[in-house]
Amino acid sequence: MSSARVRSEFSVALSVWRALFLREASARLATGRAAWMWILLEPAVHLVFLMVLFGVIRHRVMAGGVNTEVFILVGVWGFFLVRNVARRGMEAVNANAALFAYRQVRPVDTVLVRAALEAFLYAIVWFALLGGLALFGIDVGPADPIQVMVAAVLLWQLGLGMALVFSVVGALLPEAGKIVKLAFTPLYFLSAVMYPIGSVPRPLRDWLLLNPIVHGLESMRGGYFAGYHGETHISLAYLGFVVLALLFLGLALHARFARRLVAQ
Repeated sequence: MSSARVRSEFSVALSVWRALFLREASARLATGRAAWMWILLEPAVHLVFLMVLFGVIRHRVMAGGVNTEVFILVGVWGFFLVRNVARRGMEAVNANAALFAYRQVRPVDTVLVRAALEAFLYAIVWFALLGGLALFGIDVGPADPIQVMVAAVLLWQLGLGMALVFSVVGALLPEAGKIVKLAFTPLYFLSAVMYPIGSVPRPLRDWLLLNPIVHGLESMRGGYFAGYHGETHISLAYLGFVVLALLFLGLALHARFARRLVAQ
């Protein structure tokens, strides 16, 4: 009896997630005629701009056979993945408030589904941008695909953890949600998106290493380039610890304030 009930609840959750995923995908891609194109163009524009900006100092900044284009692509894509998962997940509760009239739909479901959708879209963006670089004769094959994939998954989970926390904070304190959105602008320059963290002077580098995004991006680069020797203090374990802390805090906040989120 209990096992049948568990299976039933699990099947209901799957049905809810599937319906929310289709709804979110339709809304995400149908908000404008070029909505689907902008998903690809936004990171592509940043990639091209940074390639042009840093092209003249390529040999001074890069070493060890590191390809500048792929180096920048990893930074831009990884940061945008975290940012978009966090920001769009933060807005999920308020955007889907009308659905909470159905008791099967919980606020946490909307955040999880939005994060899954962003992961799906950015996986497509990743392969599209890599394909674009390959057309220009650039070697896009990673030296350690497993490390690249693990770092990318942890970056996505970091965005999910932020989304879970910020979705509660943003729903209960709208002013705080606005501050969170603004914080991603300076974070772009503090996450080693466009430069190797090892090129930063030591006192400032120690502060930047508190940012878990740096560890994810540099780990992806280390997996991509066999000759890339970044900061020795880069650690996927540190990134994983921050991810677990944020996921635990976010889920705890959703459990604690579930009724208030539904009543918004």
